[in-house]
Amino acid sequence: MESRVRAGERLVEVGPPTDAALYFIGRIHTPWAERKDCPRQGRVEGPECRVEVFAPWAEALMGVAEYGHLDLLYWLDRARRDLVVQNPKNDGERYFGTFALRSPQRPNPIGLSRVRLVAVERDTLVVRGLDCLDGTPLIDIKPVTCDFTPKAPPKP
Repeated sequence: MESRVRAGERLVEVGPPTDAALYFIGRIHTPWAERKDCPRQGRVEGPECRVEVFAPWAEALMGVAEYGHLDLLYWLDRARRDLVVQNPKNDGERYFGTFALRSPQRPNPIGLSRVRLVAVERDTLVVRGLDCLDGTPLIDIKPVTCDFTPKAPPKP
């Protein structure tokens, strides 16, 4: 599913990717089926979303519940990959290079969200703060370990 090109935006011709292979380790489930409904940036007070982790990767969740926040990396599988100049507000006035934006339209459409961990339910994470479409493939999960980020209280 490619998005439309706005007036003044510029594309480049790209061939098929040949230099990397990824394992999708899970699937993200959100309330948003269409890009127009998806928030521009996730908010920690946003809706609960579910991050399903596939076998055999589910065992890698061991210890994740100790963290209050996680960084999720995901593949924006419905994004364009050929935009180099974008007009994000569609106003025909302000243009930006793709690398100056957090737009999903990029050569390697990798999304990143820092989310608040609500719960771990076996092979599923319940989180708040996502901004991607339902069914988005998951690439990786990293705990946020900065001193200023509170950890989840220990489980009884």
